[in-house]
Amino acid sequence: MSMSKRRVSTSAPHSGWRSASRAQRWELRLYVAGQTPRSLAAFANLKQICENYLAGKYHIDVIDLVKNPQLARGDQIVAIPTLVRRLPPPLSKIIGDLSNTERVLVGLQLRARQ
Repeated sequence: MSMSKRRVSTSAPHSGWRSASRAQRWELRLYVAGQTPRSLAAFANLKQICENYLAGKYHIDVIDLVKNPQLARGDQIVAIPTLVRRLPPPLSKIIGDLSNTERVLVGLQLRARQ
């Protein structure tokens, strides 16, 4: 699986997410550094979370900074892997392999902080 710049989209309906987000399309960018175990884990974890909570309403761009380091500037990436939520606003970032589902859901504002 090449991850230099990969796009993943879905368009099936789903009802397992917050009602405020139903009409919105989620634009996500995952910055990685090659196909390291952490990068692959971050992508797998993100895909699973999106399928469970945003099915049909998300788009993921995977950006490999080993192949395209200049792309880190636009979103001010300082650590990898980093997930950037571009839409819906506000822009947010989550650093790490995204294995803590609760933390990712709070960071994406799909679940309130407890």
